[in-house]
Amino acid sequence: MTNFKNIRFGKTLTAVGLSLTLMLSGTAAFGAAPAHAATAVSASAKADNIIATGKKYLGVPYQYGAAKGSTSRFDCSSFTQYIFGKQGIQLPRSSKQQLSVGKYVPRSQLKPGDLVFFYSPVHHVAVYIGNGKIMHTYGKPGVTISDMSSGWWSKNYTTARRVLN
Repeated sequence: MTNFKNIRFGKTLTAVGLSLTLMLSGTAAFGAAPAHAATAVSASAKADNIIATGKKYLGVPYQYGAAKGSTSRFDCSSFTQYIFGKQGIQLPRSSKQQLSVGKYVPRSQLKPGDLVFFYSPVHHVAVYIGNGKIMHTYGKPGVTISDMSSGWWSKNYTTARRVLN
């Protein structure tokens, strides 16, 4: 009889251990965030930082061909190159070259941090900041925020690229 109790106790202990193992492995499998979710958070955080950096330069004058790295004057592509570079994202110098990086994004799927291009052929680049707005630099206003959902910017929109992953 003692032998039977020991066997039954051993089976119960094994069943409890197995149940705990399955429960804990299930918690780990279902409780952990998928890898792509961490990437999305990272891209979103980078976009927020890029936009915040750009906003520090609102009103800085525009100068065609502004020197790379200069913060006293920007042209459109030196501006995007600079603010993305502050987040460790290296962009080529010109808007035409920036058009070749990242992946195509339909206008209906724009996210903050996407590069948005204008004219055909491309002569201008901006950063999409959400809610139909872009941050960029040109002419008299210098670094500014514009609405691209109507008017000139809407009519001259060409394409967009996503460089944040």
